[in-house]
Amino acid sequence: MGPVEASARITATAVLRRRAALPAELVFGPETLTAQAFAERHGADPADVDLVRETLTGAGLEVLDAHPRSRRVTFAGPASTMAEVFGVELNVVRTERENRVRVGELQLPNALDGVVLAVLGLDDRPQAYAHFQAAAAAQKSYKPTDLAQVYKFPAEADGTGQTIAILELGGGFRPAELDTYFKSLGLDTPEVTAVGVDGGANSPSNDPNSADGEVLLDIEVAGALAPKAKQVVYFAPNTDQGFLDALSTAVHADPAPAAVSISWGSPEDQWTEQARTAFDAALADAAALGVTVTVAAGDNGSSDSENDGKPHADFPASSPHALGCGGTTLNGDTEVVWNNGSSGGATGGGVSAVFDLPDFQADAGVPQRADGKTGRGVPDVAGNADPATGYQVLVDGQSLVFGGTSAVAPLWAALVARLTQALGKPLGLVQTTLYAQGKSAFKDITSGDNGAYQAKAGWDPCTGLGTPDGEALLAAWRAQD
Repeated sequence: MGPVEASARITATAVLRRRAALPAELVFGPETLTAQAFAERHGADPADVDLVRETLTGAGLEVLDAHPRSRRVTFAGPASTMAEVFGVELNVVRTERENRVRVGELQLPNALDGVVLAVLGLDDRPQAYAHFQAAAAAQKSYKPTDLAQVYKFPAEADGTGQTIAILELGGGFRPAELDTYFKSLGLDTPEVTAVGVDGGANSPSNDPNSADGEVLLDIEVAGALAPKAKQVVYFAPNTDQGFLDALSTAVHADPAPAAVSISWGSPEDQWTEQARTAFDAALADAAALGVTVTVAAGDNGSSDSENDGKPHADFPASSPHALGCGGTTLNGDTEVVWNNGSSGGATGGGVSAVFDLPDFQADAGVPQRADGKTGRGVPDVAGNADPATGYQVLVDGQSLVFGGTSAVAPLWAALVARLTQALGKPLGLVQTTLYAQGKSAFKDITSGDNGAYQAKAGWDPCTGLGTPDGEALLAAWRAQD
């Protein structure tokens, strides 16, 4: 539709390099850092922050904020100056709505070469999709509290003293509705706080099929399964900048949450390399700080909604620093891979095209891609996700049944909160322990497929290691101490 108006004000985020790289033994090992130690060792160098501030200010831009621990600098200025400083064109396109699109590779001012690793916000197209689905006709449905019994969540813990962070890229909730819902489950309403990031806000509509559906599903599942845990819901715009800033704000909160639940994502190749790399680095921050990040693996099978006939993995679930959460169909004692065909959705899962095979999956049997190489396998774990055997929720005044791998991310976040309480220590990147336990702490799902991949004994790209036995997981962690 033409160029962005020259005077239009744009706000962007610059992601800076670390003082020192995060050692693998910190990210993938049991050690964690305090916020202060992390900032001093692996945050942005104050000299780098000052250099960015001086360079951008000298170029006619305004620095609004700096967060050295998460290595972010927020700045703003007119579109014409942004385009000139970074050597790009900024145009307006219309699809479902008008968006700003960057054309051309970003060029950094010479002084910032190697110092700034990403500049996000020049392009404001939607970055991710919510991974939830309403049931057309439920065969069977569950109260979220039922799943605590099915998956043997440890009864000795209820989330007391823990915080679950939830990231949302739209929608909202009404406290009175939460009161009604949790009362129906015989529970007190958990403490739920909304935090706006980059202008995002708790903005409920009256449409349960909007992002409201995602927000309420996440809050209600997490609250039912870890009823005494506090929840902080971070609302941000659905852009790569908003998504990253919400994650970084949640991960670096004080006190740090036990878990961050993410039910949004998109195929790996729908992310720019700089955005994907910056987001993965923020997930590594979480691991170093002892925060577990649970991420929905997607609801469109092995294709991940791409139309090229090839399998694709969903990001951020495909990051080796995230716990990828796949989906099953749970019907009484029977549990199989969730796959209702092209019209009913299926669990995401596959092999990353951009992340190498992590050490914790070295013996998992991750298959090769079409190019003959092996990458990070997705998902790690699973839980009930089929809308036809979904979760009873209350959204915008309507009692509905929802599914999708969106429900599995908060389910696992709640389990992590209860395990953290019982163990008295943060868990961080849990995969090393999970893969070491294997069959002893999981129900192995061996029937079904998600398109390109078939379930089998052990790990597979449909449901990962399987669905949890919470009591066995707690015993496994205690045996390590």
